[in-house]
Amino acid sequence: MRRKHVPQRTCIACRQVQAKRELIRVVRTPEGELVIDQKGKRNGRGAYLCARRSCWERALKGDQLGKALKMEIGQAEKKRLRAFLTTLPE
Repeated sequence: MRRKHVPQRTCIACRQVQAKRELIRVVRTPEGELVIDQKGKRNGRGAYLCARRSCWERALKGDQLGKALKMEIGQAEKKRLRAFLTTLPE
């Protein structure tokens, strides 16, 4: 019996390869807004992060997220991402 293909993605902070479903996708939409894409289906340029605070903090501290999404991330957006970060496990 054939195994089902599981898409793999890399966390931009820790560089760990995991199943796409285990990572959280952040998207720069065609309109230029920053969205956390829980389902992984939104249109736009995406970057994947582990569901751990340490990865999110590292991606926001350096400019890894901005580079991956090819955009400048403003203070308001960083604040919104940090608010989401508090819901994640250590």
